[in-house]
Amino acid sequence: MPGQMVSILRQELDSLVRVVFLLSQADRQYRNRLIEDSVAGKRWLRRNSRQPVTDREMVELTDALHGWTHSVYAFGCAFIHLSNLHDHQVRDPLGQIAEEERNAILSHLRNYHGGPNGPSPRFSDVVPLLPMVFTKIADNLECYVKELERDGNPELEMG
Repeated sequence: MPGQMVSILRQELDSLVRVVFLLSQADRQYRNRLIEDSVAGKRWLRRNSRQPVTDREMVELTDALHGWTHSVYAFGCAFIHLSNLHDHQVRDPLGQIAEEERNAILSHLRNYHGGPNGPSPRFSDVVPLLPMVFTKIADNLECYVKELERDGNPELEMG
């Protein structure tokens, strides 16, 4: 169940990253084309190009604005893809990711969600915080979607 929670969190973060990317597009015609492509199930293409807009580009943009997105996104991706992180009952996923990523995730959780505490938290210490992380992402996504609907550019700041 914790792996499923992280996967859902990652899906919400994916939506958030896409909406922030849309809001960053000053060219409303291009933005509207991207929205239409989403509805039609088409891959997003860079403006005036046949090159796709990559997840990496969108995550980097959002990370530049927020400073935390890349770590959470990468951590969530690990639960979606076939990897050794699926067996979290046997091996602690926090011990399986790069130290830089682990520190970024833990720092974010400590700064914005009050934990986990201690020098070497385990994944089981993170699991109780996942609902709060999800709620924060979902609330921000809802706010940004409303802003997109109003065709505006919000103050892109979030914790």
